[in-house]
Order: sequence, then C-alpha cells, then structure tokens
Amino acid sequence: MMLREQLLDTARQLSELGLNRGTAGNVSVRDGEGFLVTPSGTPVDVMRPRDMVWMGFDGSVHGDREPSSEWRFHRDILLARPEIGAVVHTHSMFATTLACQRREIPPFHYMIALVGGDTIRCAPYELFGTQALSDAALGALEGRLGCLLANHGMIALGRDLAHATSVALEIETLCEQYWRALQAGEPHLLTRAEMAEVTERFKSYGRWGRTSNSSQ
Repeated sequence: MMLREQLLDTARQLSELGLNRGTAGNVSVRDGEGFLVTPSGTPVDVMRPRDMVWMGFDGSVHGDREPSSEWRFHRDILLARPEIGAVVHTHSMFATTLACQRREIPPFHYMIALVGGDTIRCAPYELFGTQALSDAALGALEGRLGCLLANHGMIALGRDLAHATSVALEIETLCEQYWRALQAGEPHLLTRAEMAEVTERFKSYGRWGRTSNSSQ
C-alpha cells in the first residue's frame, strides 16, 4: 500500500475509534527528506490519497492542498526525533477534557510507562498552528511518546503509523481511567521505584507499542 493511502487509512481509523471527529486532528508520516501530512480543514470521509500533502523539512509544500495548520509541530518533532516515523494529533474526549484542566497525568496506573517515564506531561497553552505551540510540545515530549496540549488535545508518537495510533489509543484510555478514578477521589500513585520496575518489565517482555491492558 502506498504511503499516502496508509496515511489516509490512519486518519480514517482515528475517526472510527472516536479519537477525532469532523475536521479535528491531523496525522503525519516520515517520507524521505520530508513528510506527508493530512490536509487542512478536510473531513476524513472526503479525503483522497492525492490530498495528502508532502512537505520538506525546510517548510516547502508540494501538493494541491494546504497542509494541516499544525504542520510546524509535525515537522519539528520529526526533525528532533529521528527514531520517530509518525505523529498523531487528536482532540479525543478524555485527553482533551484533562488538557482543558491543564493536568499532568501522574503514575496512577502502570501503563503510563508505555508512553515513557512516569507521567504524561501537559504542554503549556499556545495558539494552534504557531511555532510557540510546537516549541511547547517538543518540551513536553522530551523522553516521551506522548503529551497533552493545554486546552487543546494530545500528541502521540510512534516508529510508524500503526505504533503512533496505538500510543494515541493508550493515552486516551489512560485519560479516561484517570478521569473516572478522580470521581471517587484522588487515586493512590505508584512510586518512582515501582514505575522503574514496570519499565524494566516492559523491556523484558517486549511489550512496547502494544495497546493491551493485560500484564502478560
């Protein structure tokens, strides 16, 4: 399957999973000396493979459509993180709800380690589509595969489109679990030592990038 088709399929999958609705969110994938990104302001049900926009890392645009207004953080993340092959941005319900509270997601559940470290950070608020937002996102993503964006949504990273999608789904699941736990009070948090044990166990079981909630 061509990369443009894979990118479109991913955008559609995010909608089918309920992680994006309407024209919200955007996706990119590394492609040679640049990247492909979904077009601006276009519902996924009318997107076509040729609508995917190729951009160089110098900001040059090649295609008939305008790139997503968030192209800056897609470019900057792919430039700064050579191990990353795809970037997913969503306005999913629970991640966005907690982002609007400007909450960092603490180690209430061991699966936080899947995103890297022992928290999911929340980047400071900046206007969408700006370099300031890209800079804030890069800071929050340091050493992580995902972050929240204050009063906005989330970003998830992966080695490829499938991996980035799985990380986005895991972040949304964790945000829903945390939101529900807060309804009963403040949840007990795992310690740094306990989270370090989880990280080590993930490595030995080779579970990075999967979305299962089991501990097998």
